[in-house]
Amino acid sequence: MEFLSCDPSTGETVYTRPGWSVDRLQQAISRLRQHQHAWRGRPIDERVARIRRLGELIEANVDRLAPVITLEVGKLIHEARAELEKTARLCHYYADLAPTLLQPQTIPTSASRSGVSFEPLGLVFAVMPWNYPVWQALRFAVPALAAGNGCLLKPAPTVPQSTALLLELMQEADIPVFDVAWIDVDAVETAIAGCDAVAFTGSTRTGRLIASLAGKHIKKTVLELGGSNPVLILRDADLATAAQECAMSRFRDAGQSCNAAKRLIVVPEIADDFLQAFMAEVTRLTPGDPRLPGTTLAPLHRADLRAQLHDQITDACRHGARCLSGGQLPDGPGFYYPATVLDHVSPACRIYHEEAFGPAASILRAENEADAVRLANDTPFGLGAAVYSQDLPRAERLARDIEAGSVFINRHTSSDLRLPFGGVKASGYGRELSEFGLYEFVNVKTFWQR
Repeated sequence: MEFLSCDPSTGETVYTRPGWSVDRLQQAISRLRQHQHAWRGRPIDERVARIRRLGELIEANVDRLAPVITLEVGKLIHEARAELEKTARLCHYYADLAPTLLQPQTIPTSASRSGVSFEPLGLVFAVMPWNYPVWQALRFAVPALAAGNGCLLKPAPTVPQSTALLLELMQEADIPVFDVAWIDVDAVETAIAGCDAVAFTGSTRTGRLIASLAGKHIKKTVLELGGSNPVLILRDADLATAAQECAMSRFRDAGQSCNAAKRLIVVPEIADDFLQAFMAEVTRLTPGDPRLPGTTLAPLHRADLRAQLHDQITDACRHGARCLSGGQLPDGPGFYYPATVLDHVSPACRIYHEEAFGPAASILRAENEADAVRLANDTPFGLGAAVYSQDLPRAERLARDIEAGSVFINRHTSSDLRLPFGGVKASGYGRELSEFGLYEFVNVKTFWQR
């Protein structure tokens, strides 16, 4: 196989890299196991010092890395910088947190001494997507490394330059237990069988395959899959804030984020006023070269992703949705697609049930607040959700009825280093970030002493 990156703004191939053979993969796993045996034996302060150094290197190389991410992924240059800055904060966060949380804990029992220790599982194999090539890779790797694990990353085949630069920084930070597996999907089972745990971020369809392979080999898994995040805008919401934040969340990164706002659920009292405010935000978006500061809507990552989104939008219009903006394939080079807003989206539309991975917002009109909650839950996904209302006790009550891994009140769906991130239902299981993410890839070992 060949790893190939393409500039989404032009459609031109910009970089290629050959893949590994299975023999090369097995050699890498063997080498990582040797390094991991020594790594787990190092004092935790030494491990986190190297992770902190990695964060410093990312900060120092933002101007070098961000243009490469923009070139390969297609995201706006300031979005690429924000990804790197957040990743650097992640390194510092776990460098501060891990030494305390990984200390053995004493638990009073009838024994003279008893408790738990937190020990690494071994090697964690990760299959990661293209949309956040540095953040996604380190979101799983940093806590796993802090805990004493080794990490083997299979990147998406379209972001080889970003991944190669990340590997360079790992080596410069003197972290010998992180490597990149330049392998095809055919070798994924070999990697799963050779490692001790699996992390996957991507589509639900691929997540099912990864989970089945991990189950076959009895490997611990964490899956962060797709999302179709609902946002409930209630009758007493601050409509200007809700409209601005929904537009930002839906169209940043060209709408190619699992945790973006995707289904905007409005109650009758404010539906038309909200839609007017939301459309005003949408019309301000300016598509163009993602490297230019005036561009506010980036191209999609690949041509096939654009075609898939257009099929969903065409199907929705065919089944009664009203297209208020966009919805047309543009002429010219690159994988651009206009900011699209679909009103009156119903269960007859595919986009009602499927994740829309691109710049398309669905407006769902609820009969009342109870119906808004029903619509929020009428999806196979359960990653994130948001509620906009100035009646905070009522908003919290409604939020508890929404089936999602996280619910934000008066804020767009997002992730915070200090809070667990993950989903329910077809959005996966397990948690990343916070102390909960630190404990995902450890053996919580009980000890009991007479």
